[in-house]
Amino acid sequence: MNLFKYILITFTALFAVTTQSDVTQRFYLKVEAKDSFQRTLIANTGAAIEGVDSDYVTVIANREELMLIRKLNFKTTLLETQYSLFNFPIKDDPYHNYHEVLSNLEQIALSNPHLVRLESIGKSVEGLDLWMLRITEDVESNIDTRASALFLGGHHAREHLSVEVPLQLANWLVDQYAQGNLRVKQLLSQREVHIIPMVNPDGLEYDIKTGSYQLWRKNRAPNANGTVGVDLNRNYSYQWGTGGASSNPSSETFKGPHPFSEPETTAIKNYIEKHSLIKILLSFHTFSELILYPWGHTDQPINDNTDYQTHVKMAQHMAKWNKYKATSASDLYIASGDLTDWSYGTHKIISFTFELDPKAGNFWGGASSGFYPGPSLIDPVFKKNLEPSLFLIEYADNPQRFLSVHE
Repeated sequence: MNLFKYILITFTALFAVTTQSDVTQRFYLKVEAKDSFQRTLIANTGAAIEGVDSDYVTVIANREELMLIRKLNFKTTLLETQYSLFNFPIKDDPYHNYHEVLSNLEQIALSNPHLVRLESIGKSVEGLDLWMLRITEDVESNIDTRASALFLGGHHAREHLSVEVPLQLANWLVDQYAQGNLRVKQLLSQREVHIIPMVNPDGLEYDIKTGSYQLWRKNRAPNANGTVGVDLNRNYSYQWGTGGASSNPSSETFKGPHPFSEPETTAIKNYIEKHSLIKILLSFHTFSELILYPWGHTDQPINDNTDYQTHVKMAQHMAKWNKYKATSASDLYIASGDLTDWSYGTHKIISFTFELDPKAGNFWGGASSGFYPGPSLIDPVFKKNLEPSLFLIEYADNPQRFLSVHE
């Protein structure tokens, strides 16, 4: 595509006059795109790419972004003319809302005071606490003395399965320790596990609070143009706003007015910077069945070859367990301001994103089927990602040693 034409179209679209209905209406699209360059052009419109296949992507876009994608001459198929509101089915009750997550975490902490510490690391836009669970043997006397792995979920509100997996991990570790699982006891005598299951509690609560799904992605920060929400996974500072993130507050991928403009991302930043023994990080998202590693903001590989090979080899090793595709984030499309680019780029933490089940190409039953696949996936998805999680905990002392162990 001619670069001047792309810039002209983008400039025109950015200054187009839109109505409030244009701003709030969202569309679910299948867009033909055969490589990362084409996918990046689509991402740069501000639309949110939610699924990637070999020759197409699935996209959520507002009217302005839909028009821009079509002006760029991409072939589109409208899967839903506008997001409908899906009734919250009774069968989805096993998923946890904010208060149920907190209740579960409190129960774990109260029942296992020698092993678990629960604390708030900050508050959301609407004042909800961001809860973090720390798990290690003799926890009070060993806080911040052991090599650590950090697991996070729920950056994006509608990705409820990404909350369930780290929450299940916390329960499993505590239960197995209590049952005398020798592997878990050894790990927790040498490692500290940090779990933040719900980074975006306001968005999650908004997505379900009416009894109908809202297909909400962002947080609940009020924007200058009257819309609501910042994409928290475009709000981290490393190479912020350099591609695949929107400056339009109406966009699903709005990067915010400045890096760390949101209390949720600021809380994550402050927490990581206070805990220098965190050497491994895993951020859960949905969906597409992928293991992603930096970089997201550029298609160039990590400069440090040892760190690059550590990411690649560890991702490939974990893929043997969960059968996900292992690749750099930018192999899909350029996207800047995400957590793992920042955690590695700024702090050299070996960092991964898991895009959990389902695989995008299998679900054309409407927008809800990818984000709301039902509770039947919770246990099997947790189980297929348990070994990768334990693997990351094991190597949290020195992830690079994996290269020498598996030469």
